[in-house]
Amino acid sequence: MKLVTIKIIFAVVISAAGVVAACGQDTVFSDPNVEYSFLVPSTTWKEIVFPSAAQPKVEFTYGDRRDGHLSIRRLPVAKDSIMSDVIQSEADKLQLTPGYVAGKQEVFSGNLRGMVFNYEFVAAGKPMSGRFYFLKANDTTVYVLRFQGDKDKLRLIRNETDAMARSFEIKR
Repeated sequence: MKLVTIKIIFAVVISAAGVVAACGQDTVFSDPNVEYSFLVPSTTWKEIVFPSAAQPKVEFTYGDRRDGHLSIRRLPVAKDSIMSDVIQSEADKLQLTPGYVAGKQEVFSGNLRGMVFNYEFVAAGKPMSGRFYFLKANDTTVYVLRFQGDKDKLRLIRNETDAMARSFEIKR
């Protein structure tokens, strides 16, 4: 009887290891219509807006849009612009968002250097948050990875949003 129990436990452990390995596999987002790529850390992230030559917008959701939403935008900036001024310009656009409360800015580093801007707001009576990664591609270009979602859910997947931003790079 003990041998059967050990075999069952062994089978369960092997199955669980396979599931963990499958869930932990990153995929690379890359498209010929955009000049960047990044790792997508889980299959829960689904691309919902596909870039084209005319419209290079990219958007992903984390399951449901309310749980997590990513939009990526390219911002042209003046050659001598200061990153905190670029962030403030984007934050000013959020002023009319219901329940908007600005958070702190943090220095961020990955393949590209930049800063992160956090904020909170309310949507449909629910507490939400935003985490924008401002990544400097060159002297005149900043990419903004705009993550928004349920306040608690976005906090839980922060390791994934950070991983996506850290791996973001300009194609050579």
